[in-house]
Amino acid sequence: MHILQVIVYAIMQGITELFPISSVGHAVILPYVFNWKQFSESDVFLPFVVMLHLGTGIALLLYFIKDWIRLIASLFIRHRRNERRQLLLIIVATIPAAIIGKLFETKLQALFPSALSASIFLIVNGFVLFVADAMRRRRRATKQLSDLSYGRALIIGIVQTFALIPGFSRSGITMTAGLSSGMSYEDSARFSFLLATPVILGAAVLEVPKLMHAGSPQMIHDGLLGGLIAGIVAILATAFLMRYFRTSEVRALRPFGWYCIVVGVVVAIMAGVGAHF
Repeated sequence: MHILQVIVYAIMQGITELFPISSVGHAVILPYVFNWKQFSESDVFLPFVVMLHLGTGIALLLYFIKDWIRLIASLFIRHRRNERRQLLLIIVATIPAAIIGKLFETKLQALFPSALSASIFLIVNGFVLFVADAMRRRRRATKQLSDLSYGRALIIGIVQTFALIPGFSRSGITMTAGLSSGMSYEDSARFSFLLATPVILGAAVLEVPKLMHAGSPQMIHDGLLGGLIAGIVAILATAFLMRYFRTSEVRALRPFGWYCIVVGVVVAIMAGVGAHF
């Protein structure tokens, strides 16, 4: 890869992993738009993308390190029941993604070369964000993370598995489920970002070794550099979004919904036209 490609991919990953606009969808669309198909159709493409995810996963871990310390410490401190319950909710919500991701890994990977399918699901993702805003306007935020039931956490975890499909946003779909549960934008975003950390790091454990075996030393170097850049951008994106959702309690997801629909429509038209020539 050219160094410019690595930087573009990394910046895109750092932003889109946290913004509710589908990082995986953009990873599919980007090489199509810029005609980088030779790389996107190679065996090391998915491991490289996961290496970028690893960078954002570590960034999330560092940003919420105080939260994770409190959550893990709650296992050994009796009176920290709220934190212990939050940790259990995260574990419950993580299980579906781990199971479904492993069972349907091959079928989901087959969607990666298709810019058309990614663009269609990106449009659907945009409408989901509109629905989330509508639910938030109709319902006051009355719950915090520790107020969720384990059943609701399991539902959020099941919904999260849609993000395995390029075009669906992990943060967008889990925030939507959180808002439907009565949480605020800020609490929904916090739960979404905490929930993303073990999922991303778990996927990295499975996929990064493939890059080490299949990739050249240069490709490994590109993956490490991309992961570092993606991580730095992700920390900035997380800080921005947590502040944004804290201060925007009306139609906060609508701008991201419009973005998904516009980009999805444009790419779908490009892919449709290109298929006829």
